[in-house]
Amino acid sequence: MRSEEFGGLNVSRETLERLETYHELLKKWNPVINLVAKSTIDSAWERHFLDSAQVFSLAPQGVRKWCDLGSGGGFPGLVCATLAAEFSPETEFTLVESDQRKATFLRTVARELGLKVTVLSKRIEQVEPLGADLISARALAALPKLLEFTERHLEPGGYALFQKGESFRKELSESLESWRFSHEEYPSITDASSVILRLGDIERV
Repeated sequence: MRSEEFGGLNVSRETLERLETYHELLKKWNPVINLVAKSTIDSAWERHFLDSAQVFSLAPQGVRKWCDLGSGGGFPGLVCATLAAEFSPETEFTLVESDQRKATFLRTVARELGLKVTVLSKRIEQVEPLGADLISARALAALPKLLEFTERHLEPGGYALFQKGESFRKELSESLESWRFSHEEYPSITDASSVILRLGDIERV
């Protein structure tokens, strides 16, 4: 099967077609339930899809259970689940999104793309601990709050991947007042002022 480059990955034509179907669904649903900022819809392929794909490329090998918090329109979680269907089919994805309409969108996209994902339409604090190996989130909360969520849902030895803007150093500094963790910074390929943080060994001080 012919392959094409997408976000640093050599993806199959089938995977690219799934992502294009997802893109079309996003454009169809967004005027009704505001999944992403209206100003970004024309550049959604780069701003949302490529931005999410780079998160998948930074995930460690052998992830058994991936949890995406505050999934919204599915970024990065549902894009990563689409890529995992080709590259890591053993990985189970759980998307947590409290907004019922957005959760319905996520389930619709997963069904249309033939993806096996679980969508939980509850507040993150109300979800039973998920025991994830990896947690991702984008534009959800400041890092100290993300670490609280992570403590609840991440298995010992797991990792977190968080997309962060230019205030990330301030958030790191504030987080270190209450938490210990290892971290790596990866420059975003879609926004020069943003990074992806990969955190491990997370524990309260």
